[in-house]
Formats: sequence, C-alpha cells, structure tokens
Amino acid sequence: MAIELDHLIVPCRDQRGAAALLARILDVPWAEAGPGPFCPVYVSAGLTLDMDQVAGEPMRLHYCFRLPDAEFDALLMRLQALGIRYRSTPHGPADGQINTQHGGRIVYWSQPDEHIWEALTVSYARQPVP
Repeated sequence: MAIELDHLIVPCRDQRGAAALLARILDVPWAEAGPGPFCPVYVSAGLTLDMDQVAGEPMRLHYCFRLPDAEFDALLMRLQALGIRYRSTPHGPADGQINTQHGGRIVYWSQPDEHIWEALTVSYARQPVP
C-alpha cells in the first residue's frame, strides 16, 4: 500500500471563518462541524484540512496545493475578487506577481491566519523517480 496524506490540522483563531475563507479561495466544500472539534475543508477526495481553534496566535505554517493550469487561473481570480494580496515568494511583500522560476507558476498568500499558503502548477519538490 502506498502512503498517502489523509488530513492535516490547521491552527486558527476563528475556525469557522478560516474554513469558510479557505474553502472559497480553493472553491471546495467545507462544514461547520466534523469529527472532533474541527471545521473540515474538503480539499479533495483524499485530503481534508481540519481547522482547529486555538487560543492566542496560531503558529504560522506552510501549506502548498498543486493544481492544473485552469484551476490555478481560477484560484488567482478568486484571490483578486476577494481582495487577498498575493506574492511571488513565500516571504516578503505582496508584489502581486506570479513566480515562474521552476517551470510552472507559483503564487503565495497569507489568509487565513497568516499561514503561508501556496499554489503551484508544477511541483519543484519531487525527487526523480527511478
């Protein structure tokens, strides 16, 4: 059996608000309640992000989604429509640019909860398969 990532817990200040916003950005369904104390965002048939309410400031984490070109374009349009500033690097100012240095397109944004959210069309993190 191949190992697959099933779900991640995403710390946030307002789990319902974060789940609703991320689901809108990704254009995927979400629920106000799920197993346990979470608000799940159903990213795909095989991956759920469980938004978890935390006290204080949540630790900033990095989450990356690989999408086909058409879905990347649609995500970028949703970021623009929502007024969410984006950038071409993981850290730094919101320059409104797309990174094309790795053979595809990459965009980063920081909402919800100042996490580093990334969308790309070609993975640069894969090891060559023999």
